[in-house]
Amino acid sequence: MKPIRVCLTLTFAFLLFYIVFPSPTNSQTPTGHKPPIHHLPFTFEGNWSGSLQAGDAVLHLVLHVSKAEDGSFKATIDSLDQGVYGIEVTSLIQKDSHLQFAVSSVGASYDGKILADHSGIEGVWSQGSVGLPLTFHRPAAGAGAKKPSDAIAGAEGVWQGALEANGMRLRLQLHVSHDDQKLLVAALDSPDQGVSGLPATKVSQKEAVFHFEIPVVNGVYEGTLNTAKSAMSGGWTQNGVTRDLKFQRSDQLLELVRPQNPVKPYPYREEELAFPNDQAKISLAGTLTLPSGQGPFPAAILIGGSGPHDRDETIAGHRPFLVLADHLTRKGVAVLRCDKRGIGKSTGTYYQATSEDFASDVQAALSYLKSRKEVDPKRIGLIGHSEGGLVAPMVAARSKDVAWIILLAAPGLKGEDTLLLQSQLILRTAGVNDEQIAKTREFNKQVYALVRQEGDPAKLQTKLNQLVESSGMGAALLPADLQSQVRLMTSPWFRFFLDYDPVPVLQKTLCPVLALNGEKDLQIASKQNLEQIRKAFQQGGNTDFQTTELAGLNHLFQHGPTGSPTEYGGIEETIAPEALNSISDWVLKHTAL
Repeated sequence: MKPIRVCLTLTFAFLLFYIVFPSPTNSQTPTGHKPPIHHLPFTFEGNWSGSLQAGDAVLHLVLHVSKAEDGSFKATIDSLDQGVYGIEVTSLIQKDSHLQFAVSSVGASYDGKILADHSGIEGVWSQGSVGLPLTFHRPAAGAGAKKPSDAIAGAEGVWQGALEANGMRLRLQLHVSHDDQKLLVAALDSPDQGVSGLPATKVSQKEAVFHFEIPVVNGVYEGTLNTAKSAMSGGWTQNGVTRDLKFQRSDQLLELVRPQNPVKPYPYREEELAFPNDQAKISLAGTLTLPSGQGPFPAAILIGGSGPHDRDETIAGHRPFLVLADHLTRKGVAVLRCDKRGIGKSTGTYYQATSEDFASDVQAALSYLKSRKEVDPKRIGLIGHSEGGLVAPMVAARSKDVAWIILLAAPGLKGEDTLLLQSQLILRTAGVNDEQIAKTREFNKQVYALVRQEGDPAKLQTKLNQLVESSGMGAALLPADLQSQVRLMTSPWFRFFLDYDPVPVLQKTLCPVLALNGEKDLQIASKQNLEQIRKAFQQGGNTDFQTTELAGLNHLFQHGPTGSPTEYGGIEETIAPEALNSISDWVLKHTAL
């Protein structure tokens, strides 16, 4: 699966991490595109498989179409031969039998026609200047839930399981087959860590006992198949620790467990809405939750981190803004959360936007909330996460309509300093040695210098590719991942962020402020950034601010073993209760009449 782009952009260095499963010795107990939403026929939901013939190579693709809680549809693509899973499908449009979608991260698009019996989709896959025929078919129901017809061992097929310990649940997908020498081969995916195709060794089956080893993570599994060969129970041993691990024969990943997601009916009102940003000539779509009662209520506008986030700031299977909005609304605070421009049901172009543009969108949201009779216009505040913590002060420093702001994992350092420190911390936590960290730092600085020097995006992309090739730094990257990173660095957003210094705006922010950071945040290092934020408020004369580091929490404010972004998806907790309570307690104190 593609490495997760979470909140603030991750540099090339992030793509060099090493994956390990959490160990109890260092564990505690408890960022892609959302496609524009279109209502598709029910028969379109499900999995579609296709083979793309590119020269002598064949790429096996799987298109997953699923239904969201609101009844809309979304899609991802897996490229099985490249070991890339969960690539976000964007610009998904279906009208009658005509289907079009884009996969922006790899610069590809698809134009096809759904067959009358809905058994397939015939069309053309376009990437660069090349168009290739591609037909998707529905696999037979439960195809992966049976032993292959040519199997030489009962363990062959696709299996699903999950390791559960220390507040984490890591879903695993095991692929077992045999080669032309009739020897068993296997590979393991850990989707919640963004890892696929870990090669297995010493794969064997003796009677009902199945065994394999994954050297790259120092892991060993041994399990026993049941009589029906539909399940196997055993133990996963890693770093001297053994945990129970049961696999079920299935081609469908186990469902995510997200216990904090609220379940309807809610004890408050929820309204889907849209409002204009007249300056940008776009429409922003979102959800407004209103406490029970007459009001007028204090209100909060949630501002997402970097990346094409939807209104829930969906990342790694978590919906943190859904959880936060639910928590605050139950406490008596109205909450507005919106799809970013060009994402979900909001119009506009995401990829041409900078933090300044997102500040303009927040200003439009502020104006809209002031028009609602249920909202007290003098008690509207902003809550920004990660890059949203840059945007919130931009708005607050310019507008007297902002009564307060909360900065969640907000950067206080300049953009380049933030990225370099982020890269260093993530690599060190992954076990990379100091020499490689220093080499990566120097490479990243060369990349940033190129971004500043070359103003033409096409030329910059060429020069970045040349630098990657000459340095050898791209050896660990899949081509799609590499090009996604290169395109990101040619974007207006990245050019703006690279040299942005948040301090001057923070100095001009005089409304009450709460700044929270997690102690284990590797993306926005807590101590360094909170210190800069604290100094800025002191220098600017803000007399009502609080900076707090929350022990044991990562960038998403989850309890996690190390804070690594690779852990986000495996952690069942979406936001730690102490983080939620710190936010709501402060808001209620500063909005009390």
